[in-house]
This record gives sequence, structure tokens and C-alpha cells, in this order.
Amino acid sequence: MFKALSDETRVRILKMLEGRPLCVCEIQHVLKGSQPNVSHHLKTLSEAGLVDSERDGLWIAYRIAEAPETPLHAAALALLRRSLKNDERVKKDRAIVKSVNRIEIALRK
Repeated sequence: MFKALSDETRVRILKMLEGRPLCVCEIQHVLKGSQPNVSHHLKTLSEAGLVDSERDGLWIAYRIAEAPETPLHAAALALLRRSLKNDERVKKDRAIVKSVNRIEIALRK
């Protein structure tokens, strides 16, 4: 879990997921990264027990784990929710997340 939280990109992804579930293409759009890179980060977060996924039509939606595996996971996620509220990058990411739409992204490809 600590290894997963030690990466800035993964923390950014978790902060994005606080707003709502997102698919890989939406996260990729915000990060301006590659699909394999975003998928790798999500796999790491999932293996660490920090995110869950669920099929949503054509997409797989990722969200912060609803039932953390241990009290330590719950504490880490609670601390993350309370942190970085004034971070400029997190604010910018959240603004983009509000307007990102997976259907529009799919139509552009």
C-alpha cells in the first residue's frame, strides 16, 4: 500500500476518484498519459487494495475502495481525502474531471 501511495501520479488518480468513478480513458485524458501507463497505475492501486473496479457498459469504472481491506487502508484513504485540498495540480485535475466524458473521448478516437 505504501509503495502505491509513494507515486505522485497514483496519488493524483486517487484524488480524481474522490469525485466520481472514472474509466481508464477519462483518467488518461486528465493525465495526458498513455493507456498502458494509466492501466499500470490502476493495477498497482488495485493490488494495494486502494481502488475497486466494476464494468459499466463498454468501460470499466474505477473508484476508491468502498470497503478497505484493513484499518490501515481505511486510515490511509481517510488521510488522503483530507490532504492536498489546496494543491494546484489537484485542483486542475478536479476541474478537468468535472467536464470529462468517456463517450466524447471514445468518439474522438
